[in-house]
Amino acid sequence: MRVIHRATLAAAGTAGAVLVAAVALAPGAGASTPFSFVGGFKHVTTIASTIPGNGDVNPYGVAVVTHSQGKLYAGDVLVSNFNDKANAQGTGTTIVEVAPNHAVSLFSQISAANLPGACPGGVGLTTALDILPGGWVIVGSLPTTGGNPATSKAGCLLVLNSVGRVVETFSGHGINGPWDMTDISFGNVTYLFVANVLNGTVAAGGKIVHEGTVLRLTVTTPSAGLPKLTAWTTIGSGFAEETNASALVIGPTGVALNLNGWLYVADTIENRIAAIPFAITRTSSAKTGVTVTRNGAIKGPLGLVTAPNGDLLTVNSLNGNLVEVTPKGAQIVVKALDKSGSPPGAGALFGLAVAPSYKGVYFVDDATNTLDLLH
Repeated sequence: MRVIHRATLAAAGTAGAVLVAAVALAPGAGASTPFSFVGGFKHVTTIASTIPGNGDVNPYGVAVVTHSQGKLYAGDVLVSNFNDKANAQGTGTTIVEVAPNHAVSLFSQISAANLPGACPGGVGLTTALDILPGGWVIVGSLPTTGGNPATSKAGCLLVLNSVGRVVETFSGHGINGPWDMTDISFGNVTYLFVANVLNGTVAAGGKIVHEGTVLRLTVTTPSAGLPKLTAWTTIGSGFAEETNASALVIGPTGVALNLNGWLYVADTIENRIAAIPFAITRTSSAKTGVTVTRNGAIKGPLGLVTAPNGDLLTVNSLNGNLVEVTPKGAQIVVKALDKSGSPPGAGALFGLAVAPSYKGVYFVDDATNTLDLLH
């Protein structure tokens, strides 16, 4: 998921500088308020189909373009596809670009045979989709052979330039089934927070294991040359995860950063939203973090994003609802987004992003293969 506000500094600073810089972008936005962000939104509008010319389906990741560069146009939305036209999970290779006027173009079609670096298993694009300063697009890959969970491989993070060409890969260093991602940048330094779901899951053969992780990856984007992965730290561990015949894999999914530097994680199997304190600066794992909210309207949370008022927005895999949660864990609003499927919304909702000018929430609907807007 995309972080809502991005601070811009000459270089990464102390934890105090992180907080001051972030608050300066949106005064008061980090505080808990009694006002809901989505409560006044009453309509769901389909923006466009996310199926490209090669027939890929199952849209997962969502990222709003904030600066025009190359093929990226400010206000457009990038969407990554996880399945191929045969609906085999972990085989999707395309990112589409959707304009506010409903026009759709192909941003990139990625060939596993022509990657510039290691990506164990190949290409199967996940919810992990972000845009870094300089127009660098990073997308996660959790590949399979024919959608069989037993064949899932570690994958990688694919780095694309602003015209959609893969220029390098980040693999190893704890990257193992990158399932979702968020980021924050300070000048030419970006911290990526990546949820991983393949630590021990394939070997367990469908049984739940508690080995899911959240990594913090430090990436520099120099004025010349390619982005560089310079450091990596496991800041969360022990999350429940499993392979699944229908969902491929279930584990920690959405990640969202607030203005105080706490990272929130959608702990899908445990039916809760967790928080990892001091995510930008900590040097060790917070294990499974602190429980912010559990159960109630939260039913298999997947996508997660921070709203402009500091609340959290998550979408359920078990009923197609979006839930707004305050930082203190109060579940204050429930909105039905997907009513198709059996049951409604079954596994249909993944990527989320707040629309420009805070006019709504973009989300993908896997059941209809569309990018939609709650407004």
